Amino acid sequence: MAQPLAASLASTAAIAEAASEKSLLRFITCGSVDDGKSTLIGRLLYDTKLIFDDQLAALEKDSRKYGTTGPAIDLALLVDGLEAEREQGITIDVAYRYFATAKRTFIVADTPGHEQYTRNMATGASTAGLAVILVDARKGVLTQTKRHSFICSLLGIKNIVVAINKIDLVDYSHVVFAEIEEAYRDFAEQLDFDSITPIPMSALTGANVTTPSEDLPWYSGPTLLEHLEEVDVDTDLRLKPFRFPVQWVNRPNLNFRGFSGTLASGEVRPGDPVVVSSSGKSSRVASIVTMDGELDVAEAGDSVTITLEDEVDIARGDVLAPPTARPEVANQFSAKLIWMEEERLFPGRSYLLKLATRTVPATVTGLKHKIDVNTLDELAAKTLALNEIAEVNIETGAAIAFDPYSDNRETGAFILIDRETNATAAAGMVLHGLRRATNIHRHATSVDRAARARIKRQKAAVLWFTGLSGSGKSTIADLVEQKLAVRGQHTMLLDGDNIRHGLNKDLGFTDADRVENIRRVGEVAKLFVDAGTLVICCFISPFEAERALVRELVGEGEFVEVFVDTPLETCIARDPKGLYRRALAGEIPNFTGVSSPYERPDNAELVLATADADPDALAERVVAEMISRGLIEA
Repeated sequence: MAQPLAASLASTAAIAEAASEKSLLRFITCGSVDDGKSTLIGRLLYDTKLIFDDQLAALEKDSRKYGTTGPAIDLALLVDGLEAEREQGITIDVAYRYFATAKRTFIVADTPGHEQYTRNMATGASTAGLAVILVDARKGVLTQTKRHSFICSLLGIKNIVVAINKIDLVDYSHVVFAEIEEAYRDFAEQLDFDSITPIPMSALTGANVTTPSEDLPWYSGPTLLEHLEEVDVDTDLRLKPFRFPVQWVNRPNLNFRGFSGTLASGEVRPGDPVVVSSSGKSSRVASIVTMDGELDVAEAGDSVTITLEDEVDIARGDVLAPPTARPEVANQFSAKLIWMEEERLFPGRSYLLKLATRTVPATVTGLKHKIDVNTLDELAAKTLALNEIAEVNIETGAAIAFDPYSDNRETGAFILIDRETNATAAAGMVLHGLRRATNIHRHATSVDRAARARIKRQKAAVLWFTGLSGSGKSTIADLVEQKLAVRGQHTMLLDGDNIRHGLNKDLGFTDADRVENIRRVGEVAKLFVDAGTLVICCFISPFEAERALVRELVGEGEFVEVFVDTPLETCIARDPKGLYRRALAGEIPNFTGVSSPYERPDNAELVLATADADPDALAERVVAEMISRGLIEA
């Protein structure tokens, strides 16, 4: 037993070593139910002799139990591994299989044909360079064929093989083949494919899959395998502009500071000028470090650590790029979205958005239209359900660097994450930024917030007072500013009522307007923090997501949330402006605490219970908290 095992291991090692020197093609198979996707992949594995004897024996046994090909081996069972798939005769999950020939190595994904598994198909297509779309020669181009083609186009697949399968069941008819080819090309004119290659074949018999068939004398093109071996799908990420999303700041000791990650595209060499896309800070590459030593050049796909000639503030999620070919940096963009969660999408709800190595809060601010994946019609919609696709506008809690997905799949793809369940809610592809001027980049300044704050003998920060109307926020905040003024501190008080007389006078009190109100205030507060100022913000700010958004706009330790905790009954009893009386009478809609919710902070830095407390004493507590945090001197 030892000798066969050793021989097997040696053979496997030899195959792996040989494969590492060949080009890799990732492709997917897709099509309608019973078009033969799984059978085709099984045929490729079988004909390239990548099935071991024990697998073949198990396949023969499973074919007798689950098979649909009579006494013959059912090759589809090589891929349909789930019990439910075998019992129903359909593909549910994405199945990945590896095989190799003398010319190339392959990773193929067998994706589901059912519409309810659109998200599964999108997962398989997201990394593919080519799609094999199967068409049953007896049925021709179906609605599912169009749907799968659209999703392939949406996900940036440029090379399509139209595998006209089961050609044996139409007597190897050239007329049928030509009709299907013409119908598909007519439909595909509206999709952005670089190449469409129709191939007649039979996955069941093997005709024209790996070897030519004598039954197809009228066909002079390549077999499917020949085409897969020769097709050029190399988008060559090395030729695209340099993009390096920072995964980790590598600081093993005081003498070394590098930035680790994987090159998303392009090339970089020591001495090359680079900028931090978000801040505009510039430097030059000092060295490119790996476990095996330093490199003269790093290319797309290489995992390296880059050191710079200058001390530049860089954190995880930042993107290094050439000064002359920067990605766009914005907090709003348009995108295509594939919804992947059972719970529907509602614009205005806060999610986490992950693009490359950056994760930020994000909101779908507008749903332009959803797309009927069967007809490609654009339909009006207010929400998205599982597997639906739409074009949307997205706003992030902080500006992020990105490229359009059509230019760079690595820096143009993102996911939305449900903040409560941590599940992937959607997959997205960036279309373009949502600002009129796309040639604007951040200009680095020599005097930063820390320098401005030192002049003022303080550390810049946001003191964010939140609580119900009538809780006493404004009273306490005003007292805090008075006490700071006596100490000679530099402050700015932003109050909810005052802001709505100017900056936000165009906003109402719907949930969407409340979100926008806080977003604008957060941006203003950030500017004051950049000026080295202590910003006192006094807003009901009922939603936790929006308070978190402002927190993430500023640096670590620069946001102090002060929850003015006053029971609703006490606020109603106080009612200093008569607003509760009108709200309870139905005269004021969307009033927080009455007809609109207030989400209590779970982790506020300071909680002030005001029911029986003296406002001046509470203000002293806030000042003491600032001293303890080092924002001001004792």
